Amino acid sequence: MRTLIALTLLVLSAFAVQAETYKTPEALIKALYAYDLDKTAADAPSPYQPFFSRGLAKLFVADRTRTSDDEIGTIDFDPVISGQDGEATNVRLGPLKGSGDRVELDVFFRNFAPVTLHYTLVRENGGWKVDDIENRKGEVKWGLRELLGGH
Repeated sequence: MRTLIALTLLVLSAFAVQAETYKTPEALIKALYAYDLDKTAADAPSPYQPFFSRGLAKLFVADRTRTSDDEIGTIDFDPVISGQDGEATNVRLGPLKGSGDRVELDVFFRNFAPVTLHYTLVRENGGWKVDDIENRKGEVKWGLRELLGGH
């Protein structure tokens, strides 16, 4: 039964991931930081599932499958604000690095204190998606793919 639920989540998340097409990396990041989390189904592996690449979305689904119903899962914080509480204010985007179907950029904002997150974005199906988020400069350094056991 758990496998059936996981497969259903994977299929649903695949549709959600393809729901929006962001033509530029900047448009994707601006939409991500303006996103109303209530728009994502409560049982989605991540509230940000619509913004994730297929690869990152699969890692969240796999994590959900491994996690018992009474547990939270590997990611027990909001990776977009790099914390459990608060909100991102004064969001600024750094310059794009890279070209083609893969770019990186830093996003700067305040959430009680200054935060810098490093984003890896990929182009899929004609639009941009988040393939990883990393906190390389914070007190606790982390990367979503690394935390979820992916590369």
